[in-house]
Amino acid sequence: MLVELPPWLIVILNVVAVPSIHLGLSWIYTRLPSSRFKPKSFLYRTRSWEKSGAFYQSVFAIRNWKGMLPDAAPWFDGFAKGNFKTKERSYIDRFIVETCRGEEAHYAQLIGLLITVMWNPWPIAGIIMISYALLSNLPCVLLQRFTRARLRRLLINLNSIENNALR
Repeated sequence: MLVELPPWLIVILNVVAVPSIHLGLSWIYTRLPSSRFKPKSFLYRTRSWEKSGAFYQSVFAIRNWKGMLPDAAPWFDGFAKGNFKTKERSYIDRFIVETCRGEEAHYAQLIGLLITVMWNPWPIAGIIMISYALLSNLPCVLLQRFTRARLRRLLINLNSIENNALR
């Protein structure tokens, strides 16, 4: 604990700060321009070890629990990623950008939640807050990466189908 506070104030800070960080950063990220998120940049690039998303299914069984995660974007008039609507290229490209937005928003939330360590007693409460930050954001990051890898594979398949049809 970097700041010494009475227990009642720590509880109030946690009750106010945790949802404020989650919801505030979600709101901010839905307002950022799409042009800010570059799917080909280093952070969002699909790695070979991700195996077009298969890694996330084989290691984390992501399909078993992905439906339980909330998509906060629609709460703030953002792009809903819960259902895939069409195989139109422009939609898939937008969906990919939105997975970048979601991934970065969850990194920001994870970092934002780590500030709660400043007022939570160490080690027990501090470790609980760090664990919460990781457990509430890493599954969402994994889902964004899984979805983006699969969407990229879909684009490759669509290109292949179009190229074969042109022959």
